[in-house]
Amino acid sequence: MLTAATRSDGPTPRFRRGLRGRLVDLGGLVLPVSCPGCGAYDEIVCPQCLALLDGPPSRCEAAAGRLDRMDGRPPLPVWTLAPYTGPLRELVVAWKDRGRADVGRRFEAALDRGVRDLVPALRAGTTTEALLVVPAPSSAAARRRRGDDVVGRLARATAQACSTEGLPAVARPVLVRRGPGRDQVGLGARARSRNLAGHVVVRRTSASSISGRTVLLLDDVLTTGATLAACEQALMRAGAVVIAALTIAATPSPGRSAGRVEVGADPV
Repeated sequence: MLTAATRSDGPTPRFRRGLRGRLVDLGGLVLPVSCPGCGAYDEIVCPQCLALLDGPPSRCEAAAGRLDRMDGRPPLPVWTLAPYTGPLRELVVAWKDRGRADVGRRFEAALDRGVRDLVPALRAGTTTEALLVVPAPSSAAARRRRGDDVVGRLARATAQACSTEGLPAVARPVLVRRGPGRDQVGLGARARSRNLAGHVVVRRTSASSISGRTVLLLDDVLTTGATLAACEQALMRAGAVVIAALTIAATPSPGRSAGRVEVGADPV
């Protein structure tokens, strides 16, 4: 007699992701890995490269021109763990485009540590309902290529860290990319904005549930700010209140260093 398992067309996405992670770990026993940041032998991420993510988050929105709201209001506050340069850039590329899911787990742990410094500031702008941690959506092509929603994993780690620190939070993938927009990799500032124009929207099934909710946006890297700006606009049109964004890394502007976090400051 056929059971539900035997009638299934194939393994579920969650099963495939879990299997992929176990195969990566097993592969490390057979073919030793190296740190993508510096090439250190038999290290998923070496201590020196991992230390790049240890500092408290820094404010970085001043370097992202596309976050300018053009109406006199200050741009969306954005915090980041580190500059998107050198070894950290190599870590991100290996994680997103070379199948190094093991590196992603190091990023999740770093966000878990870093977001704890932000909780006082986030709490100041949050309503009585749980904070929504919303990942920036990837294109369908990027998700297929990576086999996973990698930014969604970061959002879940961030929400868990907030909750552990006493700020109730939940990760919700309420944004989607629709239409012909391509992946953002390799695009300049203007091209990124055109590529995203009208293509980042709130899921129809989520629109009614996010009105009035406070949101922390989560993305992997801040470059021009076009992605976060498109996400903020879509959420605001649905009635959500976006109080800040958090990224693993940010492209630094020439001659400018990001300011340090002011713990307890209002992010709005």
